[in-house]
Amino acid sequence: MQPPADSTTVVLGVDTHKDIHVAAVVSALGALLGTREFPATTTGYRELLSWACSLGTLRQAGVEGTGSYGAGLSRYLAGEGIAVIEVNRPDRAARRRSGKTDAVDAEAAARAVLGGRATGCPKSKDGPVEELRVLKVVKDSAVRNRTQAINQLKAILVSAPARLRESLAGLTNPALFKACAQLDPDEGAVHHALRLLAHRIKQLTAETTALTRQITTIIQGHQPQLLELTGVGPDSAAILLVTAGDNHDRLRDEASFAALCGVSPVERSSGKSQRRRLNRGGNRQANAALYRIVLSRLRWEERSRAYLQRRTAEGKTKREVIRCLKRYVAREIHRCIAGASLPVPDGCQVRSSSCGYASTRETAGRMRVPRHP
Repeated sequence: MQPPADSTTVVLGVDTHKDIHVAAVVSALGALLGTREFPATTTGYRELLSWACSLGTLRQAGVEGTGSYGAGLSRYLAGEGIAVIEVNRPDRAARRRSGKTDAVDAEAAARAVLGGRATGCPKSKDGPVEELRVLKVVKDSAVRNRTQAINQLKAILVSAPARLRESLAGLTNPALFKACAQLDPDEGAVHHALRLLAHRIKQLTAETTALTRQITTIIQGHQPQLLELTGVGPDSAAILLVTAGDNHDRLRDEASFAALCGVSPVERSSGKSQRRRLNRGGNRQANAALYRIVLSRLRWEERSRAYLQRRTAEGKTKREVIRCLKRYVAREIHRCIAGASLPVPDGCQVRSSSCGYASTRETAGRMRVPRHP
C-alpha cells in the first residue's frame, strides 16, 4: 500500500486492548495531530472513526493486534472503506529510545504505515476459516483433557487395591474405560474416582468425534481438494487453512505461505561457506502439520520414498530431505488453496525426476516444484 499523497490526508494508528483502544492520527507530513482513548465497543469504533475523519481525509489505518483485541475494530474500519494494515509491535530498540505508553504505540503504528514499514493485510476472520479456527481450539482442548484423564485413570490404577488392579489388568483402553464406568462408587474412593474419570473420558471422546465431523464438513464445503492430497487429514487441513486465513489472497505467492509456515530456507552464508539454516519462525502449528504430512508420505507414498533414497544418495541427511519435502508440500497446499497452478519462476531450470518431483537450479538447494500441475 502506498503512503498518503497529499497534505490533507491523515493516517490512523491504534494500540488495541481488551477494554479500550488508544488512537493516534498523524498527518501526511508526519505531524502528530492528536491522540485519544475510545471504548472497545461498536459505539467506540464509531466515535473513533468520526474523530479521525474530523482531522483530515482518512484512507489508511494501522492497527496492532488485528487477530485478537483489534479484530472487531479491523472489521468495522474495513466495512467503512478504510484500508486496514496490520502493524507489529515496535522493536525493543525503538521502545528503549522513545519509552512505552499506549499513546506512543498508537503513534508508532501510524508512522509505520506512513513510512511504508507496515504493509501486511490482516486476516478478515469472518468466513468458514474462522469457524474452523474456533472449532479446532475447542477440539484441541478436548483432546488434551481426554489425554490427561486417561493418564490420571492409569496412575490411580497403579496404586489401586490388588483385587481391583488385577481384575482390570490386560484390558485394552476401550474395555478398560467401559469396565471402570461400571464400577460401584459405594465401594470406596478409588472406585468412585475411576468411574468419574471413565465417564469423563467417554464424554470427551464423543465431543472430539463430533467436532472432527464438523471440521470435516466445513473443509469439504470450503476446500475439498485438500482432503484428497496424500497425508492431509481434517486436522492438518484445518491448521493450514487457518494459517492462510479466509482472505488468503493477501499472501503474495506460495513463497509467502511457505514463510508463514516456517519452511522457507534462511540464508546462512559467509565467505566461502554457502549454506542455509532451519527457519525457526512462522506458525509452528502449521510447520508441525507439514511435518506430519511428510512423515505420512514417506511411509505410504512411493514417490516420496524414492525421492528420499535419491537425495540421501546425493549426500543429504534424512532431516534435510524432510525439510525439502515440507517446502514442496507447502507449495502444493498453497496451490490447492489458491485454486490455480503456480508457474515456475523465470530463470529456473526444471529437471524431471523419476519420483515425480523436479528441482530448480536457480540457486543451490532450491526447494521442490511439482513436475505436473
